[in-house]
Amino acid sequence: MAISKRIDKYFNWEVDLLFDTCDSRLGDWDWPEVLAEQDEKFLYPGELRCDWEHQGNYDRASLVIYNRGNATLDLVLEIVGGAVEFADEGDSNMLVNGLLGNETIIIELRLLDDVTEHDFTITATHVAVQDAIVTLDVHLFKGTEEETIHASDGDRIEVHYKVWDADTDELLDEGDLLVTAGDDSNYIKGFGWSAIGLDIGDDRGLLNPGTTHTTLLPPPIAYGNSDGHQLQNSWLKFELKVDRALA
Repeated sequence: MAISKRIDKYFNWEVDLLFDTCDSRLGDWDWPEVLAEQDEKFLYPGELRCDWEHQGNYDRASLVIYNRGNATLDLVLEIVGGAVEFADEGDSNMLVNGLLGNETIIIELRLLDDVTEHDFTITATHVAVQDAIVTLDVHLFKGTEEETIHASDGDRIEVHYKVWDADTDELLDEGDLLVTAGDDSNYIKGFGWSAIGLDIGDDRGLLNPGTTHTTLLPPPIAYGNSDGHQLQNSWLKFELKVDRALA
């Protein structure tokens, strides 16, 4: 069995971006050999650094906060470095109240500047313990498929998807679905939020399809809460391509 050892402070929350582009924040830990066989309560061995390839101003991304403990959490989130805000707040600061034990919240980020390259940091601080901080570093860079429409929470889009077991690279399924970006109760939690930030032109797919990106879903936002499901402990890798955006 592959065992991960969390080497930073033992705070009970973790922070990541939903892209399959994350690694050790400080280069001080290695990925477990088998993600699904970790025996720690944490998903990652330590803090993360993630890449975000954007396709134009007002692009979007999904930030995930995992409460891995049993107690309810109140957290202050802050974006340090500019160029990005919490979409619902319209601000670089956000208060997360009452995140229940072993629950997860996913938050939409919005790009404010059409930057070529930029680094920023997101901190998640316990409201009552000011030195209890989990940090996520993000490297933001401009891609080559700039588009004008970026899927945000509540948008209805048609996607072509592929999903693999992240440990074995076994292709589990492939098809076409209509999905509501963000919260979509028809699917596992991470699927709708994986659609955030897909990009398409003003024709909304009439002439050309949009962009493709890949996300990594740990069990809490995949099938982790589906007792007895064959993929309950599996990490899933999704590739989504937007074919059409509904007006």
